[in-house]
Amino acid sequence: QVQLVESGGGLVQAGGSLRLSCVASGSGFSTNPMGWYRQAPGKQRELVAAITRGGNTKYADSVKGRFTISRDNAKNTVYLQMNSLKPEDTAVYYCAADSRSSVGVTWFRGDYWGQGTQVTVSS
Repeated sequence: QVQLVESGGGLVQAGGSLRLSCVASGSGFSTNPMGWYRQAPGKQRELVAAITRGGNTKYADSVKGRFTISRDNAKNTVYLQMNSLKPEDTAVYYCAADSRSSVGVTWFRGDYWGQGTQVTVSS
């Protein structure tokens, strides 16, 4: 059974920074691609960033240059460093893991989900 537990959300002013963390428990997940989605009120859930075990990454256009995804395979942890935050970044952020260990980052999909953490950016 896979469990994903996020932490690090909160309230921040526009221009500020936050770092989200997600710890995965369950056998073999240090090799699977992981990522972050977000869902704002009234909007569909969207992929923010994803990363493979080897460090290949992809980002949504809206966060390129501001957000950085990284992972520590030894700790089964993935991070999302968010800089230059904007009010439109306000959303619930979800950690996700792909069930396919060898898929490339282009085809990342969330098969397992965390409970979500709220990020609120005030103007």
